[in-house]
Amino acid sequence: MSTESRVSAQPEVGLGTDLTVVIPAYNEERRLGPTLDAVRAHLDASDQGEWELIVVDDGSTDRTAEIAAEAAAADPRVQLIRGERNRGKGHALRSGVLASRGRRVLVTDADLAAPIEELDHLDKALAEGPTAAIGSRARPGATIGAHQHRLRELLGRTGNFLIRSVAVPGIRDTQCGFKLFDGDRAREAFAASRLRGWGIDVEILQYFRRAGWPVAEVPVRWSHQEGSKVRPLDYVRVLAELTALKARAVRRADLLATLCFLALSFVLYSGRWTSPDHRYLIDSMQDQNQWEWFFAVTAENVRHLDNPLFTTLQNFPDGVNLMANTVMLGLSVPLAPLTWLFGPALALNVAMTGGLAATAVSWYRLIAKRLVPHRGAAAVGAGLAAFAPPMISHANAHPNFIVLFMIPLIIERALRLCEGTRVVRDGVILGLYTTYQIFLGEEPLLLAVLGMLLFAAAYALARRDVARASWRPLARGLGIALAVALPLIAFPLYWQFFGPQSYKSVLHGDHANNSPLAFLAFAERSLAGSKDTADALAMNPTEQNAFYGWPLAALAFAIVVRLWERPVVKALTVTVLGAALLSLGQKFRVPLTDVVLPGPWALLADRPLFESVIEARVGMVCAPALGMLLALALTRLLTPRPTPAHGYAGLAAVAVALLPIVPAPLTAVDRVEVPPYIAEGTWRDHLGEDETLVPIPVPDAAHAEALHWQTTAGLGFRLPGGYFNGPWGPDRVGIYGPSPRHTSNLLRQVSETGRIPRVTPAWRAAAREDLKFWRAGVLVLPPQPNDGQLRTTVNALVGRPGQWVNGVWVWDLHRGS
Repeated sequence: MSTESRVSAQPEVGLGTDLTVVIPAYNEERRLGPTLDAVRAHLDASDQGEWELIVVDDGSTDRTAEIAAEAAAADPRVQLIRGERNRGKGHALRSGVLASRGRRVLVTDADLAAPIEELDHLDKALAEGPTAAIGSRARPGATIGAHQHRLRELLGRTGNFLIRSVAVPGIRDTQCGFKLFDGDRAREAFAASRLRGWGIDVEILQYFRRAGWPVAEVPVRWSHQEGSKVRPLDYVRVLAELTALKARAVRRADLLATLCFLALSFVLYSGRWTSPDHRYLIDSMQDQNQWEWFFAVTAENVRHLDNPLFTTLQNFPDGVNLMANTVMLGLSVPLAPLTWLFGPALALNVAMTGGLAATAVSWYRLIAKRLVPHRGAAAVGAGLAAFAPPMISHANAHPNFIVLFMIPLIIERALRLCEGTRVVRDGVILGLYTTYQIFLGEEPLLLAVLGMLLFAAAYALARRDVARASWRPLARGLGIALAVALPLIAFPLYWQFFGPQSYKSVLHGDHANNSPLAFLAFAERSLAGSKDTADALAMNPTEQNAFYGWPLAALAFAIVVRLWERPVVKALTVTVLGAALLSLGQKFRVPLTDVVLPGPWALLADRPLFESVIEARVGMVCAPALGMLLALALTRLLTPRPTPAHGYAGLAAVAVALLPIVPAPLTAVDRVEVPPYIAEGTWRDHLGEDETLVPIPVPDAAHAEALHWQTTAGLGFRLPGGYFNGPWGPDRVGIYGPSPRHTSNLLRQVSETGRIPRVTPAWRAAAREDLKFWRAGVLVLPPQPNDGQLRTTVNALVGRPGQWVNGVWVWDLHRGS
């Protein structure tokens, strides 16, 4: 049963009403009478036509309702809607607007902080075409008669900024209680509203924006009135209301897609989730050890407020330039508390599982917003973009190449710049997005920019009119983005390229390019893939950067032929073909022949930034472009048509193309146990301050288990060598691992061949020099293949036998050598 009653002196005003004024009131006995007098006097004196005034008493405990009832008894145009209990401003406004009859509806606060005379300005603005004219204290031309207390005003501005940033970007003042609406649209919006509190203003403006109804923001006179019911904490409540509203507004299809992506990501990493500390992705080679170490050392730097861009825990004493080693500060820093509490293995698992799912969601949002209306088609396209075979390959070892959720956001912001509506705001946001992506991964950003340039050039040729209209706002916005990003990234990039242990380029060796056959073959972890085929066409299991399979290639060709008339299809096609050609490298062999042709990558290979890129990775750009082509095709197939058989055949073709590349869970095995000597802290008995623990053989890119020792020991000791990118030689060419030294080379050779060398005095002298350089305190040899030969060699180099201590052979250098 309704808890509200309506009071009026005679039957309600008819449908010919020109204006309805709605005033919500709660305990306003001191101000309501003068407010009603002022409103009636102005409406009678001005040319407003037939009007009505509705006071909504929101369960007041004073004489508010009596005052309104007396006014209603004296003037039939005044009505009172009385609530039995206080339910909030939103409920009061909704009741009043839904009871209105006017062709226009004005809502105003009972304190008349914006004088009723300001209605004339709103009227004039509404007559020019918009569907709402809202009073604003923040627009140029607004006049503030009496200010609030400075702290209150600061809190209000901060709250209003957060509100409009979250809900209605572009409207500077959402909370001014003086708004004029087209009546029918106001009643529709308020009927659809749900909020009961102060957030109703934002909810209504959101509704107008989503409906495409223009809103004009009009500067008004405004004066703070003592006794205002708005408190600083009310802005927090508004944010809470809007957050809840946004959560309720999530489409079921969007939620389902998100859950599916998260489930797919979890299944992919299920082998590690069974026991993150004790399971290892075997195809990551040494990368899992490296990335766990990156997360651990970043958390340690955050804990102690040390430089997050450099450390000497590896490669002592030279150290490691962390900014030049993709430590993903954008994730490893915010996940530092998780690393402290549960360790780097779990933190890395969360980053990779959640990051891959977030990437799929981000592509889904972009495709659904910009490309296709069908949520199912968008989900399939985003799934291909995020879970394509190259992504699965990198999911073994490279979080910086699978945590790409910022890339679709950057693309979306660039598209907004092309529209030219809010260039400054979009440029600033693009600059911030780009800055954050740099701290997630620079190489993926570079490849994304390359793909965007391919798409933009092709689309500009297909739609010259769009290009002519877009290039100026885009150029201006990019300039703003650069101005925002440069101050934020200048020092980190300086440190990366010119700081300690920086390098010029990275040597990747031969076979860093894709074979043309790789695009038609299947990856190792694909349902139809095989290890032998993939190994023959890729550098290693983490660099299978094509492998889309011939069925998907055939389907893509069919989609392009069928939808070629669409400019976006032409641009996506150029993007796929351009990226594929660039990924072939500086030269490539034509399959099944001995013919070698130059590749277009030769034009970029020696350019700054590109010189360190593994060119095969450019093939990853094809994944989102193919996903978008697939989404376009599915939208067409899922559209009802007179001959559904064609649609069924098309859907079957899509299934046939995607089924062979469905990924299998990544292979995880039991981890190599950390020796008790390390795990139980026995190493502390043999290591002095500022000394290093030297594993035998010395760690490098192919043998980095010692990094796991370090993280298990809480980064309590330093290591010579390690797994990182650093400089080598006078030209500071980038290599994987430390610069080689005589002793590390000798021990690595013994470990790999099992042959014991003749240790000469020159070798012993070189060993003494290397141990001094490393500030070695103890040498540690764990059980491993050829450990007997290694022990014999170290005995000869040190001049005395090692001791078996808690599961390892130990040479304590404090006892002399």
